[in-house]
Amino acid sequence: MSVRERREGCRVPLQMFLNEHVADRAHRCLSVNVSETGLYVHRLLQPLRRNGNVVGLELELPGLSETIWARGEVCYDTFDDYFHGSGIRITGIPKLHASLLRDYLQDKRRERLEQLVDRIRANRRH
Repeated sequence: MSVRERREGCRVPLQMFLNEHVADRAHRCLSVNVSETGLYVHRLLQPLRRNGNVVGLELELPGLSETIWARGEVCYDTFDDYFHGSGIRITGIPKLHASLLRDYLQDKRRERLEQLVDRIRANRRH
């Protein structure tokens, strides 16, 4: 399977802070993109000891007051001079939180599509 085919969900670009829980310790991360089935995060390069690939996720979507909790599995890690990136597949999430996440992402996709249509219309007028 190629890199492009491994994702099940269409990711939405979204930068927000969240906590990744590893071995009962919270690590602050910045999301890059999010879907109903996973997300990609960056954190500062620092020692991180994971026993296995399972992590806890704690996030607050912009504009919502509800904290979303989920369990995830780290599918891959990337490293550069400053950042540690992780692709995380969501493997467990309460139904209410899954619904909040799905609704939020659908709204964001709809907003992006409307912006694209508006840009196309504006370009046609010129």
